Amino acid sequence: MDHNSYKTLNANAATADKGWVIVDAKDQVLGRVATQIARVLRGKHKASYTPNTDMGDHVIVINAEKVRMTGKKWTNRVIFTYSGYPGGQRELTPTIIKSKHPERLVEHSVRGMLPKNSMGRQLFRSLHVYAGTEHPHTAQQPKELKF
Repeated sequence: MDHNSYKTLNANAATADKGWVIVDAKDQVLGRVATQIARVLRGKHKASYTPNTDMGDHVIVINAEKVRMTGKKWTNRVIFTYSGYPGGQRELTPTIIKSKHPERLVEHSVRGMLPKNSMGRQLFRSLHVYAGTEHPHTAQQPKELKF
């Protein structure tokens, strides 16, 4: 067998085939849908996945305001934010966040499932979350993704 017949191909930013995907979060459990979104953002669903490269697709999430949580998580879960100033720590429940900015619940869940480095910050820019059914990305012709 010829030793030149096998070649390992490592994908890079130039060869990454980034597409657009749309996810409907209506009546989906928040954590379950967030893990699938993080997987697609990371590019782990592709055969050419490379851990150190942004291989993932752009993900559009619609109906973020209609996402579900099981149990008493709407009232008992506490999400902390800190502004960096003394006394700047805030405690918020998902109910409060949903009433003000419903898309931030999905963003917060997905961000926690991405790497905590510059790669994770770059991947997070490919996430587009909208509270309703309307989004401005119709020109990209996103493919619908079902879970």
